[in-house]
Amino acid sequence: MSAKGLSMQALREAAARSRLLVVGDVMLDRYWFGDVHRISPEAPVPVVKVERSEERLGGAANVARNSAALQAQTTLLSVVGDDEPGVTLKRMLEEAGIRPALHVDKEFKTTVKLRVVGRQQQLLRIDFEEWPSHEVLHGKLNDFKGYLESADVVILSDYGKGGLTHIAEMIAAARTAGKIVLVDPKGEEYERYAGATILTPNRSELKQVIGAWKSEADLAERAEKLRKQLRLEALLLTRSEEGMTLFTASGTLNIPAQAREVYDVSGAGDTVIATMGALLGGGVSLEDAVRMANRAGGIVVGKLGTAVVSPDELFVS
Repeated sequence: MSAKGLSMQALREAAARSRLLVVGDVMLDRYWFGDVHRISPEAPVPVVKVERSEERLGGAANVARNSAALQAQTTLLSVVGDDEPGVTLKRMLEEAGIRPALHVDKEFKTTVKLRVVGRQQQLLRIDFEEWPSHEVLHGKLNDFKGYLESADVVILSDYGKGGLTHIAEMIAAARTAGKIVLVDPKGEEYERYAGATILTPNRSELKQVIGAWKSEADLAERAEKLRKQLRLEALLLTRSEEGMTLFTASGTLNIPAQAREVYDVSGAGDTVIATMGALLGGGVSLEDAVRMANRAGGIVVGKLGTAVVSPDELFVS
């Protein structure tokens, strides 16, 4: 049972009836897996004999993939290039049960992150990325307003790649329409997120904005000041092995991490915000949504790369 007595089945059904609009920077995550048996004679680097490859949805697309995995009705609004990775992303979104609303920018190359993995350890990452044009981004803003009506929750996933240039206008439009707005922030300019419902920074991201805290009391004071300044209903700090801390007008809630082996933390923040969004959209209380999001994050870090949590994994007693 959850904190307010909702059964796992009730939580599962809440996620399945939720309607999410995910907006942000998308990317294609490519993995080359192989074995390492020797060091290159050309330079002191390992030689990886590639044996298989995988493609996964990254960035905001991974957020959408996580919410869709929980059966939430998910629409993804973003920008891709007129290229093979863009076509691949659209196909993968559709296969994951996500409704793609992708603007195609002929002057833009779809972001690709290539990871080389040997002996289950990431040895190298190569990024291919550009910023989309202003014209395409403005068109995305117009489409955003059209998609708002059919959404319960808006998730704005900022990866700092330019896809959320108009985020302040998006937040204002969504809040005017009475929608819950969750933001995964990036950088130090948090003023652009003012008016959102909930912000979900990790420790390093929050430290960039409020500075290093000396104690839990100091953290609570600084976080509450930021929450009020940005007119947020809540600020959720994800703290890796320390779990999560939720700051609201009614006080502070500390949720310890789920005790399990950490294998790969990449994409865990996507899982957390997607799970919260799916449950809040289904009418679940903020506290229950945060507790389940913490549980989902604990599950996904036990998997390699950007992964998802299934309803059968999450909604178990």
